[in-house]
Amino acid sequence: MWRELIVIAALVAAPAGARADEVVVFAAASLKTALDQIAQDWQAATGDRVTISYGGSNKLATQILQGAPADIFVSASTAWMDRVQAGGDVAAGMRRDLLGNRLVLVGAPGAAPVDLAPGADLAGLLAGGRLSMATVDAVPAGQYGKAALESLGLWSAVAPQVVQSEDVRGALRLVARGEAPLGIVYASDAIAEAGVKVLATFPADSHPPITYPAALLTGAADAADRAFLAALAAPSAQAIFAAQGFSAP
Repeated sequence: MWRELIVIAALVAAPAGARADEVVVFAAASLKTALDQIAQDWQAATGDRVTISYGGSNKLATQILQGAPADIFVSASTAWMDRVQAGGDVAAGMRRDLLGNRLVLVGAPGAAPVDLAPGADLAGLLAGGRLSMATVDAVPAGQYGKAALESLGLWSAVAPQVVQSEDVRGALRLVARGEAPLGIVYASDAIAEAGVKVLATFPADSHPPITYPAALLTGAADAADRAFLAALAAPSAQAIFAAQGFSAP
C-alpha cells in the first residue's frame, strides 16, 4: 500500500519539477525554421526545455487572453501584442521589438519575375488560378498583403481569386504544392521553402512596417523564461534569424 502511494506521489511530483525548467513559447508561424534552430541550440547549451506552439499571431494572442499557459509570446504584429498587453498579460518592462521582415510574391521555381508596379495585371498572371494568402482580416501576413495590394491598386481585381489560410506557412504550402500559382508571404518563408521562388518584393511603403515584438508573459516565473527571451536578442540568435531572411526591427 505505502509502496503504491510513494509511486503515485512520484508520478504526480515529476511534472512539476520538469516545468521548472521548461519554457513555453507561443510564436508566429513564420518564425518556425529559425526559432526551432535557436531553441535546439539553447537547449543543448542549458539543459532546459523549450516547447513552442506556432500559429497565426491572432490565434495565439486570443489563446493567451483566454488563459492559455505560455511564458513568452513572439508576434508578427504589434497590434496583436498590444491586445495581449492591454489584457494585462505582458510582464512590466519585458517587451521589445525583436525582428523585421519583408513581404514577397512567390510562385513556382520556374516562374518569371513579376513587376509589382501600380496597376500591374496580377489577376491576368493568375490565369484563373488562386492567389494564396494568410487570412486577410486577422493574420498579420494577410493584413500586410491586403494593405500592399490596396496601396498598389491591385486588390479589387484579385480579391475574388484569393484563397486564405489560417497562417502564413499554410499559404506558403499551397504554392509549394502547386495548388496556387502565386502567393504572398514573408521573405523568411520563401527562404525556408525550396519549392517556391520569389518573383517580386513589395515596396516597403506599400504596407505598415513588419515588426515582430517579443514579450515575457505574466505567468512566467522561472529564470529560464527570462534567459530564453534574452537569448532571442543575442548575436548568435540574431545571426540565425538574419540567415533565414529576417531583418532588424
